[in-house]
Amino acid sequence: MTLAPGPPQYDPDRGVRRVFGPLFAAACLLATSSGVVVLSILLGAVVAELIRGAKGGSAIAMLGSLMSRMQSSEPGLSGFRAGIAGSLWLLGLVASFSIPVGVGAAVFLEEFAPPGRIRRVIQLNIANLAGVPSIVYGILGLAAFVRAFGVKALALDKSLWAGSLTLSLLILPVIVIATQEALRTVPPSLRQAALALGASRWQVVRDHVLPSAMPGVLTGVILALSRAIGETAPLLMVGAAGAILTLPEGPSSRYTALPVEIYNYATEPDPEFKAVAAGGILLLLALLLTMNATAIVIRNRYARSSRG
Repeated sequence: MTLAPGPPQYDPDRGVRRVFGPLFAAACLLATSSGVVVLSILLGAVVAELIRGAKGGSAIAMLGSLMSRMQSSEPGLSGFRAGIAGSLWLLGLVASFSIPVGVGAAVFLEEFAPPGRIRRVIQLNIANLAGVPSIVYGILGLAAFVRAFGVKALALDKSLWAGSLTLSLLILPVIVIATQEALRTVPPSLRQAALALGASRWQVVRDHVLPSAMPGVLTGVILALSRAIGETAPLLMVGAAGAILTLPEGPSSRYTALPVEIYNYATEPDPEFKAVAAGGILLLLALLLTMNATAIVIRNRYARSSRG
């Protein structure tokens, strides 16, 4: 006995596909192109302002002088040496705090924490914290680290400790979420094979899961640190100095940061400071690109070694 063929379960409308497919592709291209065009215009305006401020001289030489000079009330003597040093200190301290804690939290939640209501609540809070405005973290850092809720013995004052801990809180949710997504891309068969050969749960995570997920983890770390190094509002809240003429000598020193100095120069009434602010923007971009390029090279080498 044969059954009569029924109506097709799926009847693609190729005419609609032919019309809306190219339209969707054109919309995606337009969205991408508009972002690139806007960024190019902004970068061109910054470069043009720097060239104008060089007054016929070399823009590269002006950038070099901005890197070696301290802050000044004279446009021709101004620079970002203290801000660059402070940003490098912040970058190192933030990476030291946030990467171990963020990656460790993600590994625990993804590989060891039992499923249940508590885990769901933690995941929901982490996802919500990733979208909190940075100024809120600045207020939290002011209360928790700078003033220690009124306990003077624990207060970190306006030091690099307070700034780096505040920025670490800011990027922790990003690192946790990115690490969890990277861990989820590791196939379950890899875990099962290692367990079947007698490896413990920690050995499976340490020797197999984390190395396989490391390229994705490094990508999340790159994005998180890039966000931290460009933040201004939290640092203003926790007391980054607007004008300082000394370099930080340690984590307990007063400091300023490159975005804070750029903000201060951009708000000066003298139009000559616009070229100084433009130079600071390019220095910040160069710092970000150098940091990202280094991390990408490390990530790619790690990916090749794990595949080999």
